[in-house]
Amino acid sequence: MFLLEYLQHRRDCRFKQDQRAARIKALSSYHGPFSVLDRDIIDASIEELVQDVHEDPSKAVEYLSAYGKVALKAHAKTNCLTEVMISDAEKWLADGSINLKGPLAGIPVSLKDTVDVAGYDSSVGVSVNIGNALPNDGNTTRLLKDAGAIPYVKTNVPITLLSFESSNDVWGQSTNPYNANYTPGGSTGGEGALLALGGRIGIGSDVAGSVRCPAHFSGIYSLKCSTGRWLKTGMHTSMPGEDGVPAVYSPMARTLNDLTYFTRSFIQMKPWTYDYSCHPIPWRFEVEDDYSKKTLRIGILRTDGVVDPSPACKRALEITEAALRKAGHDIVEIDPPSPYEGLYLASLLLNTDGLDTAMSSLRWGEWNDRGVAQLRWYMKLPRPIKYLHYLWVKYVRRDPIWAGLLRTWYPQAGYQIWQLNAKRELYKRKWFDWWDSADIDCLITPPNATPAVPHKGMHDAVSSCGYTFLFNLLDYTAGVLPVTHVDKAKDQLPSDFQLSRLNGVAQGAYKLYDANAMHGLPVGVQVVGRRLEEEKVLAIMGQVEDALGDDKFPILEID
Repeated sequence: MFLLEYLQHRRDCRFKQDQRAARIKALSSYHGPFSVLDRDIIDASIEELVQDVHEDPSKAVEYLSAYGKVALKAHAKTNCLTEVMISDAEKWLADGSINLKGPLAGIPVSLKDTVDVAGYDSSVGVSVNIGNALPNDGNTTRLLKDAGAIPYVKTNVPITLLSFESSNDVWGQSTNPYNANYTPGGSTGGEGALLALGGRIGIGSDVAGSVRCPAHFSGIYSLKCSTGRWLKTGMHTSMPGEDGVPAVYSPMARTLNDLTYFTRSFIQMKPWTYDYSCHPIPWRFEVEDDYSKKTLRIGILRTDGVVDPSPACKRALEITEAALRKAGHDIVEIDPPSPYEGLYLASLLLNTDGLDTAMSSLRWGEWNDRGVAQLRWYMKLPRPIKYLHYLWVKYVRRDPIWAGLLRTWYPQAGYQIWQLNAKRELYKRKWFDWWDSADIDCLITPPNATPAVPHKGMHDAVSSCGYTFLFNLLDYTAGVLPVTHVDKAKDQLPSDFQLSRLNGVAQGAYKLYDANAMHGLPVGVQVVGRRLEEEKVLAIMGQVEDALGDDKFPILEID
């Protein structure tokens, strides 16, 4: 029985890969070099493109042609695509399925593999989902078409969606657009690679950093919305029913201008009329305008107290700090409620079922992400053995941080889940009160302790996610923008650095840090607001980029 299941798994994976290859091969007109017109389209502002389609709807076909070429070239370099929908996108334009009078008229949009599009699988990187295509578009796809956007490709994810890598048996391994030995991020990693290599706008989801990590790793822009601001229905997931730390779908883009325009246009489409979970909050232009101009009081979170930022990530934060100070903004040191407590609560709340739900879709012999496999293995160890290990870590290794995370790493009963929920709400209240007393407009933080990790690196770094995960737990709006690149001359570890002195979480992250090998990888910074402050965070990201001036991050040139 197990052997038959494995053989079916391999057949299904081969079928999807062959199907993708055939779809790409059939797009003969998309395989040529970029024309002058293509480059003009890629370089134009999103406002210009939309206005031109409003005046001449036939231009939407030209946009699809240009970005179709971008997608195929990006895929050839990074293996970022899953479902290739370009042929059907041509039909949607021809038959009037797309409203070319909308605020996103003619703009091709890429989608995380989990987003439902009629006639296309949402495999989520597991073979059991192959053939699960629905007859009708999901709500997000409906809204996009009503807004005039053209869904044209779906992008790769990690199996289980619980990783900062993007690899699975169905679609293979996606690579970083700057260095093929590294991951583009996860779980929306294929999206990060495509956007870095010339894609325009995209949609991903984020439960622990899954749109912000790819932005940091791949050198793009993303915004994690608060729950209720973006649609959540019309998607597939690896963990249906999980609500300890809710996932939220959110926008990603190649430039900040695109990210802001896309988010504004999406919310102007009144998503609450498509999805019961969305709050009826129109776009607040006055907030966007106010925070685009005012002098800011910014709290700086230099470390989460669990994993200090690596030299490259520390330097990116300091570059941002210096630029903001020079622009006249007030930077203040902060002492917020314990980020370690947030990591502890979020880790348990996301995995109260012992990862049973995420693992239930895997077939026998199906490859699992090494980080998730590590979490699952420890979750299933007999409790007496785990307790002995906890004692050894705490009292022999004298590592209370790592020991604290290991102590209760087992499936939680209903009573324990309610206790965790109560602790989560109390923790949120602590942050609410602290923010009021700190009187700050936003935070700036590293998005992660290190730049992109090498492939299979999540085996060691799986617990190093606190800088993003914290703000999922709090449900705060947070955006990431690229600032600089790893520099092997500037970002070496100190000469007296000793890995053995670090706690267990930090050791996992720093095992992978190598400024020589990472040279040239992007490094970003995270801007954090409070709940439902999307307009404010985007405006402040604009102020950060303005402050960086001529030193702002240069996007990749299109080949």
